[in-house]
Amino acid sequence: MAKSFNRSGIAAALLALAAPLPALAQPAVLGTDAAACAPGAAGHAVLVTVHGFKDRDGRLRLQYYPDTKDNYLGSGQYIRRQEMQMTPEGDMVVCITVPAPAHYVMVALHDRNSDGKLSVWSDGIGFSNNPRLALAKPALEKTRFEAKPGLTRITIVMNYRRGLSVRPLDSK
Repeated sequence: MAKSFNRSGIAAALLALAAPLPALAQPAVLGTDAAACAPGAAGHAVLVTVHGFKDRDGRLRLQYYPDTKDNYLGSGQYIRRQEMQMTPEGDMVVCITVPAPAHYVMVALHDRNSDGKLSVWSDGIGFSNNPRLALAKPALEKTRFEAKPGLTRITIVMNYRRGLSVRPLDSK
């Protein structure tokens, strides 16, 4: 009896291992442009995964700028913006359309108190290409990315002020 139990137990374990694994839950695509990132969608869009939030307070603002020194991070100079409440957990994945394949600069702001302004004391910020940040804006050349025809995927890691530096929470 012990032999048959062991054989049937082994057989059950092997069957369980052979069964397909459930797909890992993917975060929902957020933003008013979400349909532009669906498979087969026409046009050009950027699917931005924002990672490394300090907490879930406030709002996330995602906006991009043209690849020109004159307009780089200038007040009101962004091309398009998406803004939404923070999700309860995990990365936030946002779709944002671009007018054409070109170079742009994407900026993510974790506006923790939802006042619509960047507070260097509490808010988080991140840029395309995830440059190392100081207490001044990073160089244009370090933040630009290329939006290709169709869908482009990028990841932005959030940075928060820590003492006299600005860096991701998981860095030392």
